[in-house]
Amino acid sequence: MQKKTMNRRAAIKLSMAAGVVAATFPHKVWAKDYKKPVPGSEGLTSYLKDGEVQLRWNNMPLTAYRAKSSQKYPYFYPLNGLASGTSVTTESSLPYPHHRGLWLGCQPLNDGDYWADNGLESGQIRSELLELGTIDKDSTEILNNCKWVRKDAPSPWSDERKFTVSIINNNVWVIDAEIKLTASEDIKIDSAKHSFFAIRAASDISPNYGGILMNSEGGIGAEGTLGKEAKWCGYHGQRAGNPDVVEGIVVMTHPDNPWKSTWLTRDYGHLSPSPFYFLDEPWKLSKGKSINLKYRVAIHVGTPKEADINGIYDQWLKSTSK
Repeated sequence: MQKKTMNRRAAIKLSMAAGVVAATFPHKVWAKDYKKPVPGSEGLTSYLKDGEVQLRWNNMPLTAYRAKSSQKYPYFYPLNGLASGTSVTTESSLPYPHHRGLWLGCQPLNDGDYWADNGLESGQIRSELLELGTIDKDSTEILNNCKWVRKDAPSPWSDERKFTVSIINNNVWVIDAEIKLTASEDIKIDSAKHSFFAIRAASDISPNYGGILMNSEGGIGAEGTLGKEAKWCGYHGQRAGNPDVVEGIVVMTHPDNPWKSTWLTRDYGHLSPSPFYFLDEPWKLSKGKSINLKYRVAIHVGTPKEADINGIYDQWLKSTSK
């Protein structure tokens, strides 16, 4: 009997089928099966690649700092709770999908828009340097330099950022932000609710969906926090799909900052320690001058009281005050 010769198409089909079958069995030859935690995965680990820093805690995702030069602005997302493993912030949710986790932006600024997701031509905070600083098992420094640019217009200013991500205890981790802004032109900011350091909380911990918004002075909801001065403000609540877990996020503002700690707050999940919405006259900064900003963001398990947010705020002040 004459032997049939396998043609090229049949050979390809056979090869693909063999690959599918092989994928269903343990790869004893091709990959190592780690039955214990991977060496080096303990504690806080970082991975910098292609304009992003990925951070993991005991090999579980914690957060990512996204600073690709093609973005409107750099931002942190997700910011995962230590109990649920899910983010206490959201990205691209209604009603304002340009709100992305934790970010810095401003609109209007010298007639530019460095906030809304309306294209880079209107304004962009472009990342120009991203690197890792000091690293240990419980903390990592992220260093990022940005230039604020707009098509056919001079750059209003540039910034230098240092973010220190630290694990405080089993229930709290923090991001300490130190930001220096240097004016390349005379700066003018009119009344602006879209301004500076900001978060967009996950829906399940926002008041419109059952969560709680509160500040350090005991104010509750937007009614009790909007336009008020406070040391910190944040959201907390039961996690969707895991109602036995309560988690939250708090933003703290430092008394050394060059303006009042007056808060813009919204019950749908947005807040910012920004005074610019409440200005009586434009805020100005002369060309060549700089300002320094300090914030702490705490992601916590339990209520702010249970997580001792006031104690964490006091500890931060002791370590950073002039």
